[in-house]
Amino acid sequence: MMRKLTIDEMGRVTPSEFKTQSKFPIVLVLDNIRSMHNVGAAFRTCDAFNIEKLYLCGITATPPNKEIAKTALGSTESVDWQYYEDVCKLALELKEDGYTLVLVEQIDSSLSLETVDFSKYKKIAIFVGNEVFGISDGLLNKADFAVEIPQFGTKHSLNVSVAAGVALWETIKSFINN
Repeated sequence: MMRKLTIDEMGRVTPSEFKTQSKFPIVLVLDNIRSMHNVGAAFRTCDAFNIEKLYLCGITATPPNKEIAKTALGSTESVDWQYYEDVCKLALELKEDGYTLVLVEQIDSSLSLETVDFSKYKKIAIFVGNEVFGISDGLLNKADFAVEIPQFGTKHSLNVSVAAGVALWETIKSFINN
């Protein structure tokens, strides 16, 4: 018979241990995200997947914020984050720092997410965009490539925090499996 694991059995690290442990060489960039619940969910996902940093850009809300805290569940204290007003300026800085810039966006040249071998890139910056308008147009000519998450239903998009989670997991799998 199955049983749920206890907190002790899960082997969770403390926030201070999390801050010092080795991270996947991945950052997530939220580009003009309007829902604070999506921001909080992104914090939690970044914590779960042990990524380097979360960048909040443009109109994206920042902690401390009660609405972010509802879905972040304390991960705003563990995840390293920074606010940038100009997402394009951040993109250039990340590129100069050796990151491969990956947009999660439906564009004419996007690659299907599961076909990309992310392990060949040393550092990766994943960008997700506004819930209505997507990625800022200025990023289109700055990114190395775009990925699209295959979908098989009547809708043509996922919630931005779900899309970020799927993209991060697929990226991390490349590092785990190689």
